[in-house]
Amino acid sequence: MSQTIVKIGMGSCGIAAGARPVEAKLRTLLEGHPEIEIRKVGCIGLCFQEPLVEVEVDGKSTMYGHVTEESVEDIVKKHVLGGNRLDQALVLDSDGSGMENPRMDKQVRIVLRNCGIIDPEKIDEYIEREGYDALKKVVSSMTSEQVYTEVLDSGLRGRGGAGFPTGLKWKFANLSKGDEKYVVCNADEGDPGAFMDRSVLEGDPHAIIEGMAICGYAIGASHGIIYCRAEYPLAIKNLNIAIEQAKERGFLGEDIMGSGFSFDLKIKEGAGAFVCGEETALIASIEGKRGMPRPRPPFPAQSGVFGKPTNINNVETYANVAWIIRNGSKEFSKYGIGKSRGTKVFALAGKIAKGGLVEVPMGMPIREVIYDIGGGIPDDKEFKAVQMGGPSGGCIPKELLDTPVDYESINATGAIMGSGGMVVMDEDTCMIDVARFFLSFVQNESCGKCPFCRIGTKRMLEILDRITKGEGKESDIDLLLELCHQIKDGSLCGLGQTAPNPVLTTIKYFKDEYMAHIVDHRCPATVCPSLIHYIIDPEKCIGCTKCAKNCPVDAISGEIKKPHVIDDSICIRCGKCKVSCPVGAISVE
Repeated sequence: MSQTIVKIGMGSCGIAAGARPVEAKLRTLLEGHPEIEIRKVGCIGLCFQEPLVEVEVDGKSTMYGHVTEESVEDIVKKHVLGGNRLDQALVLDSDGSGMENPRMDKQVRIVLRNCGIIDPEKIDEYIEREGYDALKKVVSSMTSEQVYTEVLDSGLRGRGGAGFPTGLKWKFANLSKGDEKYVVCNADEGDPGAFMDRSVLEGDPHAIIEGMAICGYAIGASHGIIYCRAEYPLAIKNLNIAIEQAKERGFLGEDIMGSGFSFDLKIKEGAGAFVCGEETALIASIEGKRGMPRPRPPFPAQSGVFGKPTNINNVETYANVAWIIRNGSKEFSKYGIGKSRGTKVFALAGKIAKGGLVEVPMGMPIREVIYDIGGGIPDDKEFKAVQMGGPSGGCIPKELLDTPVDYESINATGAIMGSGGMVVMDEDTCMIDVARFFLSFVQNESCGKCPFCRIGTKRMLEILDRITKGEGKESDIDLLLELCHQIKDGSLCGLGQTAPNPVLTTIKYFKDEYMAHIVDHRCPATVCPSLIHYIIDPEKCIGCTKCAKNCPVDAISGEIKKPHVIDDSICIRCGKCKVSCPVGAISVE
């Protein structure tokens, strides 16, 4: 008898795109067919195609994109019940004929191996895909030294941004003396444009639990804490369900699988402070204190949560661990280049045709990630830059598009790998405005402890504001650079030390744009309101009056069927006139 499973993507991206009414319709349509199983799964990475519905018949899979309440009825009638595939909406197919198959084929899915495939609320589906096999192997046949050595030999480096060797970090925590030790998962993902950790927590929470339990065994810890921002309610919900299931099955708690090893796990919800992504500020927050960094040493491996030896890694790092233990360090390290081994998950956002999650081998050129996997730039626009590493990172220009994705190569550009955000920008992006946005973010998120970070970023932001208003001076560039280096040298934690990176990289690669703003009082990308002007071409204008009717300040005048004019002294540069013009008579200069 054939088995039919219908899966619907119910990650945050799917829900935001309208998956809930699609799911309700699906369940109504299949109400009289108990033999057909409906599963809720997480995000498979094709966020731009959500809502997604997958039909699996005897292991053969077909996935449909942009599913609506109407189209899901066709899918059920023609495919699920009728056995006829709908080619026009096909996204992925197990025979390789889906429109997104080439995009997925370029990826290597280790961290995302279960996302979009299993129901995150059902532990049995995780177990069916070798879940908890690595933990069984560790507690039954490996010493703690063998575990951290295997992770060290794999070449896995911290995926939270710093890139410190994970196995070495575990070794330090193992060698630290303490009656209690802690394993902490940093799930305080706060970079604008980053959603990798959230998607893994939503779609495959048991992978994090298993990875943390293995780490606990390796360092001799019996307590685990997942520090997750409260803005991730679905991730927290799925984690809580997974933790309870793992306890019921004996994968968490006392005497795990009769090994004598005990490990418990709880969730600490963070309030969304960006600085709490820094490990010492995160520790302070876990302890119930204000999230502010402290000097190091001592490092968390010696004195962390409540003064006890602590190991901290992020979500993606832990998600690699069970795969490494099951498949071996050599299998993992065959991916990547140089000192950057394995894969890296990226969140593609911004001016990109196919935004979403991708997982690629280390060493793949940025160009291949953006164009071959991300589909390039929409509307035939020119690629201008990609922001990597979030507010702590920098902007990489088009002349460096062939830079391989590895820690050293990315650092050499002035950006950083970071947690994995890739915000793509096209020709219509003003790089000074981009630098101002990221600096505004870190300035708001500064905890205020360091004067250089608290005051220095404020002064830099004031300068950038002046430049975008056409009030800048040539000496401002030297002043910005001076402040950048002082803030880097004078700040205590990574937030302040990296806050100047967006400014440094935009000055390095886009100095001509700074000079255009300062000397020519012109924004080449026509973004900065104070430096642009809306003009009506009298030869194109048909006098339809739509622009005048849409102007919120009555800056446009003219008679019906005659050319109109814009009073530049009244115009607030909102752009409504240009959008409403049916003949393209309005331009921006």
